[in-house]
Amino acid sequence: MAPKHSAVSAEVGRRIAQHRARTGVSARALAECADMDLTNFQRIERGEGNPTISTLLQIATALEIDVGELVTGLDPADLQNGRYPYGYTEISTRRRNRGIY
Repeated sequence: MAPKHSAVSAEVGRRIAQHRARTGVSARALAECADMDLTNFQRIERGEGNPTISTLLQIATALEIDVGELVTGLDPADLQNGRYPYGYTEISTRRRNRGIY
């Protein structure tokens, strides 16, 4: 059985936990600062949630970091079940066939 959550969610959660540990702030305090429900924040930090960009921005702002630090370096191969967005692997082939480079 495939894991329920993607490697992307796990990595983002790990990065959030790492930054939170560096600051010495509790999950409750950070969730409050990010204007989030504690349970939802903890799910995201454990890599079980699938946060929106807005939620990531709230968390990054509460951590006083750039939101890019939470997502930089993530790769499409990290998506759940290695699932690429529709047409991802065919884009260059389709462009070549249409004469678009």
